[in-house]
Parts: sequence; C-alpha cells; structure tokens
Amino acid sequence: MKRSPPTPAAPLGGVEGALSPAAAAALLEEAADLLVVYLDFPAALRTCERAARSLSAGGLAGEPADAFLEVKCSLCVVGIQALAEMDRWQEVLAWVLQYYQVPEKLPPKVLELCLLLYSKMQDPGAVLGAARAWLRDPDNRGLPECPALAELHLQRVLLPLGHLSEAEELVGSAAFSEQQRLDALQAIRTARHQQRRRPAGSEGDQQLSQEGTSHKLLSLLMLLRRLCASVVSRFASLPFKKSLLATLVLCLLLLRFDPASPSSLPSLCRLAQLFHRIRGALLSPLHQRPVFD
Repeated sequence: MKRSPPTPAAPLGGVEGALSPAAAAALLEEAADLLVVYLDFPAALRTCERAARSLSAGGLAGEPADAFLEVKCSLCVVGIQALAEMDRWQEVLAWVLQYYQVPEKLPPKVLELCLLLYSKMQDPGAVLGAARAWLRDPDNRGLPECPALAELHLQRVLLPLGHLSEAEELVGSAAFSEQQRLDALQAIRTARHQQRRRPAGSEGDQQLSQEGTSHKLLSLLMLLRRLCASVVSRFASLPFKKSLLATLVLCLLLLRFDPASPSSLPSLCRLAQLFHRIRGALLSPLHQRPVFD
C-alpha cells in the first residue's frame, strides 16, 4: 500500500491573494504533512511559499492581525526545515526576508532558527548583519525573547568570529540577568585570553575548537529545551490532531532524520503509519484522505 501525497488545496480565502486565518492554517497543516509524513520537501516548500505570499500581501479585511502573524511564522519554520532537508540552507535567510523585507521584522523564532542553522553549518558570518540589526532595533529590545537571542548571538556568532569588542558592547546593552551577564563576560575574557596565547596553526587551535564545539552543543541543548517548552505551551490548546502533527514536526526537527539515509527510512515509515492509524481512528470516513494501491 502506498499513500499518495495530498492534492494541493484550492484557495479558501474567497479572494485570490487573500487568505482567512482558517485557510492559512489549512495550508500550514498541508505543508507540515508534506514535510513530515510524505517527505516531499519541494512540495512542502511550495505550499509554504504560496501561503506566505498571500499573507504578506495582506489578509482579509476585519481579520485579526495576530492570527496571520502566528501562521506566517509557522510557515517560515516549516519552510526553513524543508530548505535544510534539501541541503539549501544557504538560501534560508534570503528566503525568509522575502516575506519580512527587513531583518528587524523577523519573528524571534525565525531568527533563532537562522542563528542555530548558520552557526551549526560553520557560517555564522552570514547571519551576523541580520542578528545585529534585529538586536539593535528599539522595538525588539522590549520583547521577552530578546535576552535569549542576544545570548545566542554572542555565543554562536560573535565569539566564534572573534568580535570580542562587539560582544562586550552587547553585554552592556542587552537586558541580561545578572548571572547571564557574569557568564557572558567570563566567556569573553576566556576567548580574549585564548586569542592572545595561541599561536597560529598550533594544537591550541584544535583544543579551542573542541572546547567551542562542546560549549555550542550545551548552548544548543538549553535552547532546544526552551523551544520545546514554548512549542508545548503553544499547541496545548489545539485539537488533538494538530497537536500530534506539531509533535511529529518537532521530532523531525530534533532527531534530524536524514531522508537520504536508508537507516532512517524504517523509523520514518513507522512514524507515518502510526500517524495515519491514529488519524484514521479519530476522523470519520468522510474526512479521511483516499488511499491508493
């Protein structure tokens, strides 16, 4: 038995180029289904682009803006994952800026994913300018996510690039807690001390690289824990089907299955079968998608 990918949904907003929150959420669910269940990353990206373009053009009159912003952010998260799975991670920042125009308008979750992705791929300089502009924007400094993003920017971008003076300036301007401030200053002092002592090409470079990797891993785990808590609280009020779908997306993000690796296919197939069994048990036959041999 082979399950066919879902047929792209027709525009549900009533007007071409304008979507209601329900229509945008339907496209988001379709894109997540294509990403997680069918592993059709190009189709997932196209669905995200279609919905994000409509939301960027403006929603229907009278609809709440917050609903559109949340769905648009979620569409970008799915699109980022699709690009990463297709090994097109270099395009991520330019892709999201199509829908937000300037870095200062990026949602905190989207900027966080960009920082994690580019630093993990050893290209922190690509996101330096965007993160710098976002953190210096007065409207963003009052957001509750700002201190965590400032710490992430310091640890994953400024210190690896050796921008120690800018890191000190960030510590003085960001709304860090006292413990965060002390830890950041200690990390800067350590980086400056190691920068002065190690000769070029010595074994100290390799040791510093290993220590930096371990420190980055610990920071990543802490951020992922906060991200998990945020996702759980966000989807706790949604219906069970959407909560399950959000869980599957989170599993794909954290476990980082490689669809090109044969060893990951059995796990993905079992995950997809479990999803469809539960969905088939919860939904009536009229709402089930057709199954083809």
